Amino acid sequence: MKKLFLISVFFLVTYQTFAQRVDLPNVTIKNLENKNINFLSFKNEPLLIISFWATWCSNCIYELDEINDEYANWQQETNVKLIAISIDDYRAISRVKPFLKSHQWPYLILLDTNQELKRAYNINAIPYTLILKNGVVVYQKSGYSPTNLSDIYATLQKYLN
Repeated sequence: MKKLFLISVFFLVTYQTFAQRVDLPNVTIKNLENKNINFLSFKNEPLLIISFWATWCSNCIYELDEINDEYANWQQETNVKLIAISIDDYRAISRVKPFLKSHQWPYLILLDTNQELKRAYNINAIPYTLILKNGVVVYQKSGYSPTNLSDIYATLQKYLN
């Protein structure tokens, strides 16, 4: 009996060690063309920045504009992708497309109008930034500060390959 227990423990530990952990919730949100996107579809992205924002959040906009200034260099150096997820609700969602025309961000923009993804990550305040390496959260930051950009870049450097 003791031998069976030890073998069971060995297999359980081995499975937990080698099982791939993914921190992407099984949540469906919309793109700007109103098509459904399951968030799990991003699990194979080697390096991914996820930024939760809203049109009414000045710090969110400031941070995404700052990232935009460096984004082309970051992409070239680290092959990172950024997904900017608007949490504007159904009443404010009509402001997103006109807003984006004036900002010309190169990011993939997704809409979490019912805030299901925001709840899945237990986000209470925006801007909220995550960095995922192969679907696993390796960095998270709530709020804006002038050091955010250098923190994000340092994390990208740390998790290259």
